[in-house]
Amino acid sequence: MAHIDYYLGTISPWCYLAGDRLEQIAARHGAQITYKPLDLLQLFDRTGGVRPAQRHASRMEYRNQELPRWADHLDMPLNLKPAHWPVNMAPSSYAIIAAQAAGGDVGALVQGFLRAVWAEERDISDDAVIRDILGANGFDPSLADTGLFVGAETYGRNLEQAVAAGAFGAPFYVVRETDQRFWGQDRLDFLDRHLAAL
Repeated sequence: MAHIDYYLGTISPWCYLAGDRLEQIAARHGAQITYKPLDLLQLFDRTGGVRPAQRHASRMEYRNQELPRWADHLDMPLNLKPAHWPVNMAPSSYAIIAAQAAGGDVGALVQGFLRAVWAEERDISDDAVIRDILGANGFDPSLADTGLFVGAETYGRNLEQAVAAGAFGAPFYVVRETDQRFWGQDRLDFLDRHLAAL
């Protein structure tokens, strides 16, 4: 069985646009996914990237054209300038980490947080929003409180693991068995083909 490490940022529009395609691919090939939310801005800092606020205007202008193109192509709603972006990624990431330890549909939970930012104008750093998204996706809302210590430790460890694995952005997918790396939601077809060949 192949194992995919999925490095993600809960405020990334590109992670949002991935939708549930990773989960569909994994199900098709019997692969297992480990969700590894991390501080995406620190990942940029550690690996030579540039935070969005510091990028050249031409790069941001292109981003503002490309995101709606992809949203239209994938038939997904997208607010290019969400009311709550950027926000602290840590609380929603801790919730995902706690939910993964508890067991359940973590993919749907991840998408719930991303959709909240990019389509629903919700603040995913707010405790009430986090509890609501947990509950709406079949998890105990109290995970927002009980998983804080382990979540904080794992969140930091995920960043270190991402750097060691060669990740430098999100979404970033690493197939453990082959060390094949796929950066971006537009590389999911390549991940699909790779798993099919194993």
